[in-house]
Amino acid sequence: MTPPVRSRRHRLAVACQKLVDASWFGLANFVVIVVNSMALGLETYGRAVVAAGGALRMVEYACLAFFVLELLVRFGAHLRSPAGFFRDRWNVFDLLILAAPLAPGVRENVTLLRLLRLARIVRAFRLFPSLRVILVGIRRSLPGLGSFLLVTVLVLYGYAMLGWMLFGAAYPDRYGTVGQAMLTLFLLLSLDGITDTLQAGREVTEWAVLYYVSYMVTACYLLTNLLVGVVLNALEEAHQEERAAAERTTRRKTPDGLTEPSVHEQLAQLRAIITDLERRLPQAPAGRPGDSAAARRHTEPIDRRRARGKRGGTGTGATTGTRPRRERAASSVEGSRSG
Repeated sequence: MTPPVRSRRHRLAVACQKLVDASWFGLANFVVIVVNSMALGLETYGRAVVAAGGALRMVEYACLAFFVLELLVRFGAHLRSPAGFFRDRWNVFDLLILAAPLAPGVRENVTLLRLLRLARIVRAFRLFPSLRVILVGIRRSLPGLGSFLLVTVLVLYGYAMLGWMLFGAAYPDRYGTVGQAMLTLFLLLSLDGITDTLQAGREVTEWAVLYYVSYMVTACYLLTNLLVGVVLNALEEAHQEERAAAERTTRRKTPDGLTEPSVHEQLAQLRAIITDLERRLPQAPAGRPGDSAAARRHTEPIDRRRARGKRGGTGTGATTGTRPRRERAASSVEGSRSG
């Protein structure tokens, strides 16, 4: 049987996939991103633009050409299923970053063009799994951060109202309104200047100690630890998701380009083969007891056969030893009767 002839598209997809999986390809992409970032930073210096403006533009065009070529190679790796290219969010992000400057309303706006060029630095997140875990963790923590912000606003609003009642007349620049009080308390979340603030509050009322201590415990410690817990939980989930994705993408590939099944899949296939072989084994007919006994002996465990053999051996010896005695006794009785 002749092996199937691989199509040209299949060979091109395999070649592009090998190029994408190569370690030097990711390293080259990172180097180009760094060079592009340095060129973008040098454009902020007027002397550098005057001295090497043309060289900086050439570097920009070279980096852009490399990014386009890289995107084409990644698309070529999905030629067998082009829809898989668009299922990857990083590929869609790269496509938007590279295609957005060609839009009519964007290419005339210098600010948007610079923002898009700056967004190319974010492409470095796809090259390192640790950076992807952080980015995915931040994205997954957004729902929890919304609840955290709501609790924080409620706490700040409550303490701002109390601060307005306690220190509004003495310090109108900090507690004159609820908004000013909330801003003051928000700046105190870092505990910067809390000693001077507490001393100034004690000059107004003795309730300032209880007010600021309870605020530090509630807002500075409890809310901060709650925020840390939400972020750590999201990072752990992102790490597990990244690990599962890495296990799916790092499977070894056969020469035909097909992924090798995992150990669990191989065990399931072996169980299916054994079950099929057991079903195909011939069974002994019901009318032949000898065959069924032989089949039972063959299927009987070795330990049981040995134990049964030992018991059978002792029983045989006993019967063979008592049988001649019975025959001699019977012969003697018959002789006496005849006499």
